[in-house]
Formats: sequence, C-alpha cells, structure tokens
Amino acid sequence: MPAADRTDQVLDAAYTCLTRYGVRRTTMDDVAAEMGLSRSAVYQYVRNKDDAFRLLAGRLHQQALDRARAAAEADAPVADRIREVLRAKLDLVLQLRGDSPHTAELLDAKARLFGDICTAYTTELLALLTALLREAGAADPEEAAVICAALVVGLEAAGEPERLFDRAADALHTGLTTP
Repeated sequence: MPAADRTDQVLDAAYTCLTRYGVRRTTMDDVAAEMGLSRSAVYQYVRNKDDAFRLLAGRLHQQALDRARAAAEADAPVADRIREVLRAKLDLVLQLRGDSPHTAELLDAKARLFGDICTAYTTELLALLTALLREAGAADPEEAAVICAALVVGLEAAGEPERLFDRAADALHTGLTTP
C-alpha cells in the first residue's frame, strides 16, 4: 500500500479518535488501536499526535477549499458560484460540528495546532469571494467578501443554517451587487 494511502488511514483513525475523545485526550495508542497497528507502525506516517491532527485539519480545510475553488470556476451564473463557495464553508463547519462536539476544535483559528491552517483557509476563501464579487459588480468587493464570510459565520450559529442559507445568500448577493 502506498505511503500516502496509509497516511490517509492514519488521519481517518485520528479523526475517529477525535470524535470520541477530543484532541487532548486522544493518544497515539488510541490511533494505533483504531487502525489495528502498533504505535511504532503509526509513527512511520506521522511524527506525533500533533502532526497527525495538523495533517488532518489541513486535509479537511483543503477539501473544503478545493470544493470552493471548483464552485468559483464552474460554468454557472456568478450568484450561484458565490453561493456554492459560501456553502463549502458552511458545509465544513456543519460536518465537523455534526460529527462530534470535539471535531469543532479543528476550526479554531486561535488554536496552537491549527490556527495557521484556519487562517490560510479563510484568506483563500476571501480571495475567491473577492474575485467573484468583483465579477458581479460589487462596489467594494473586498469588503463584500468579508460580509459574505460573516454571514456564513452567523448562519453557523443559527438553529437551522441549512434552511436559512439559500435565502440569506440570495439576499446578500442582491444587496452587495445592486447599485
């Protein structure tokens, strides 16, 4: 089995352990047991627990970013592309919060382990949104991108974010691009 595949298996096992125990309480023994391997075998693919969780956070954020990039580049009206970029962000948060209270730790931009990953993700997401909003004719696309991201953060805290998302995204797009 290629090393990349085995690393993915380590990260999958780390995620499973994270959902059960959280970052602090998860041990490399837990990850190894989840995989049915020895701890020393797991160390062939990650340096330590922190490395495993950084790689995991990076993988999840990269998947969401890849989805956002694909949406931004799609052959669709700009309003639909903006909506799908925002949906990629919302879906990442809903997935992590839905899997376990512990998995939301991977979204903490202030966390020692993943803060830079979260910040880089947000920076790239804002760049995608700025380009789309510029294309849509927003008067201040950088500010509009920040407002769009803030909308999603607000929806993340709402009781029914999926139900509210389309209406909120449409209203926001109209408000930001109508002269």
